[in-house]
Amino acid sequence: MSARSAETGRPALPRRSPCPSPAAPSWRPPPPASAGAAPTATPPLIDELLTEQTETAYTEAADHAQLATAKNDDVLAVQPGVLDVRGRLLADVLYLEGVLTGARNRGLPGELIERLEDAVDHGHEMTVLLADTVRTTAALHAAS
Repeated sequence: MSARSAETGRPALPRRSPCPSPAAPSWRPPPPASAGAAPTATPPLIDELLTEQTETAYTEAADHAQLATAKNDDVLAVQPGVLDVRGRLLADVLYLEGVLTGARNRGLPGELIERLEDAVDHGHEMTVLLADTVRTTAALHAAS
């Protein structure tokens, strides 16, 4: 039987080198409250955790960008990394769907349900985009 994550109870995935992107990411998280929305009070510990998580990811991103620049030198070389990311993302999105189902079944607040629905929908959209990227790498390789 495989090891399970102490945090989630899901089977623990092997630690893999993340699929790097060719350049450092330019995306930055949006401000906590969008214009016109009533601000929600967030405990400082949660904000600290989210900030630390984001900073760690961006710190590691510099190494990923360097590796990606050296490694992904043609269209087919991109494919394994994209497949790896898609597989991990799909597993996480399916887990998140379970979280959403549990939240619905337990009658948790509508605002939480909506946020989870948005995250699940966005995750599925990303898996579709990554699948399209894999198909594109194959088609471009075949055409060359």
